[in-house]
Amino acid sequence: MRIRRSVLITLSLLTCVFLLSLAPPSISGQSGSPSVVFKELEWNFGRIKQGEMVSHEFIFRNEGTAPLKVTRVTTSCGCTAALVSQKEVAPGKEGRIKVSFDSRGYSGQVVKYIYFDSNDPKKPQVELTVKGEVETGPAARLELDRYNLDLGISLEGEETSAKLLVRNSGQLELKLETESPEVSFFIKDRPVSFPLRVPAGKSVEVEIRLPGRAGRTGLLRDYIMLKSNDPVRPTVSVFISRYVVTKEELKELFEKYKQVLEEKSV
Repeated sequence: MRIRRSVLITLSLLTCVFLLSLAPPSISGQSGSPSVVFKELEWNFGRIKQGEMVSHEFIFRNEGTAPLKVTRVTTSCGCTAALVSQKEVAPGKEGRIKVSFDSRGYSGQVVKYIYFDSNDPKKPQVELTVKGEVETGPAARLELDRYNLDLGISLEGEETSAKLLVRNSGQLELKLETESPEVSFFIKDRPVSFPLRVPAGKSVEVEIRLPGRAGRTGLLRDYIMLKSNDPVRPTVSVFISRYVVTKEELKELFEKYKQVLEEKSV
């Protein structure tokens, strides 16, 4: 009986060993993980002429023991990136990302970022960087002393105004246009004839007048759009805010703070 039992145990062990030997090799490799390694994390385009389109390919390698799966590739504004290889990279194989930068509208030092997401457990997201120096030729340069105008409190139906300093810091004449027909522009109480021309290196103070409208009260927010021949910023918005009250509301405010005003005037 004991001999028979030992034989059965031996046969069971041999059967288990045989079944394990038949298991596919991939089962033993399921505990592995992918590992992405980039050839470089940063690329410098050097000097770029404004308007030029430049590109570079980042090469990465899967140095792990499981397939690397690319889940997403995103970029910051003004830059595009695309995976030019398979989304799944086998261990020991390489993949590529092509990054393109359009230098139109840029000047000086520019830095852009690319984000590479994958199933790498240690580095689920890798940040890549491209940069360059965008060179521009002689051009007009629009500068404003402010881009937000707070006109304070005004009376319903009353015209309000604010002054804005326009400067041309470029080397060529600045030509300024506007697409705000309801707003009036004046220089030294004279209506502005568009296009407004500002010589290189000069500045001019422009008075902006907004018409009052009956029925429009409370906190009002508007904006005016300025267009120019500045190649870097051809369109600029100026935001205007004001609080409009009725005559009755103004009277209530005056009565409420009359004593305070009298105390300050003494």
